[in-house]
Parts: sequence; structure tokens; C-alpha cells
Amino acid sequence: MSSNTQLQPAAAATLAQWHGLMQNNDLRSLPELLHPQAVFRSPMAFKPYAGAPMVSLILNTVSKVFVEFAYHRELATADGLNVVLEFSAKVGERELKGIDMIRFDEAGKIVEFEVMIRPMSGLQALGEEMAKRLAPFLAAAKH
Repeated sequence: MSSNTQLQPAAAATLAQWHGLMQNNDLRSLPELLHPQAVFRSPMAFKPYAGAPMVSLILNTVSKVFVEFAYHRELATADGLNVVLEFSAKVGERELKGIDMIRFDEAGKIVEFEVMIRPMSGLQALGEEMAKRLAPFLAAAKH
């Protein structure tokens, strides 16, 4: 991955909107950016979470858990349909670093959103907080 690789225009437009949502800490219009069959791959769970409503719920929740969230580097793949975003944030007193790996379709919709986080202590703090906030929703989704 080289830094001069550019995203395809539709993907770049979606990514710009994503950055805007994160800067405003308001993800209400996130569903517009997601493909209906979008998938979220969590650093805590083996199985992916499928469907735009679930992806939106998870990303809305994590955006409320993270404090002092900031993106740093941005790397695009040669096909212009994938981007890796390096970020840092805090969960409670724990500092963490991570990457968001986002895959777009030709129309610029997000089809896959995968997150990786380190160190383990930061990941555990995030997992505990997310579990608390998402438990009611995940329980309801199983019925």
C-alpha cells in the first residue's frame, strides 16, 4: 500500500462523509453510507455481525464509548475500494490504538467494516463497555 493510491470517487465521497460523522460525533445518517448487507468484524467476536442495522448499531455505540478519538494515517489499496484508517482513543482510563479496515462497493457503499485494536488491556476495556451497552440489543436480536 502506498500513500499515493487514491480511492475511487464514490468510495472517497463516502469516506469523507464518514469522517464528517465522526468529527461531529453524530452517526445518525450512517445507514445511508452502508450497503444493506454490510458486515462488521469486531476485534472481540469471531463471527461477523451482518446487516446494515446491526453495523450501524455497533458503530453508533462504539462512537459513544471512545473518548479523545482521532484518526491518524490513511492508506488505500490499489483497487481504490479499500481503506485502512489508523486511530487512537481512550476507553475510561485505557488508551488504545487501532485500525478500521473499510471495504466499499463500486457505488461507494460500505460493505465491510473490520476493526483491530491493541493493546489487550484497551481491547478488554472496550469489550466490557460495549457488552454492557449492547447486551439488551443483542439479546433482542436473538429472538
